[in-house]
Amino acid sequence: MDPTPFHHRDLDTNAERFLETWALEFPQASHFRVIVHIEHMPPEDSAALVTEAIHNHFEYKSELARRKLRLLLLEGRTSLLIGLGFLAMSVLGADLLAVFADNTFFKLLKESLLIGGWVAMWRPMQIFLYEWWPIVRRGRIYRNLGRAHVQVTPAKSTA
Repeated sequence: MDPTPFHHRDLDTNAERFLETWALEFPQASHFRVIVHIEHMPPEDSAALVTEAIHNHFEYKSELARRKLRLLLLEGRTSLLIGLGFLAMSVLGADLLAVFADNTFFKLLKESLLIGGWVAMWRPMQIFLYEWWPIVRRGRIYRNLGRAHVQVTPAKSTA
């Protein structure tokens, strides 16, 4: 257990959500500058503490994104092997049923096997075509937030 998680990995949920939402609007190669306004500044300098918290939090989120990508690609490879195996068996079964091409039931079964074989390829295609790149993008944004220039200033009073 980390006795001081705030300083190392955790931020306020609202602050984290705000920074992520804001940063995701920019290109993934952007360099960020974060200005934190503190209403009641503590007597000691808190800039280093806030900077460390933000950097560590988003570096940790970047690492989590890398792990998620690695697991997704592993799932994709496993799904691809299973899908290709099922597709091969389905095509082989459909070819064997081609002998009975004049029977309507066997025609329906043959077409069902072909469709089922291609449907088995849906998940690997989804992973390799669409699911990996948003994770990579988020990881890059997190990495850049983890390297952001952080400035802590007292909030201007409106009273």
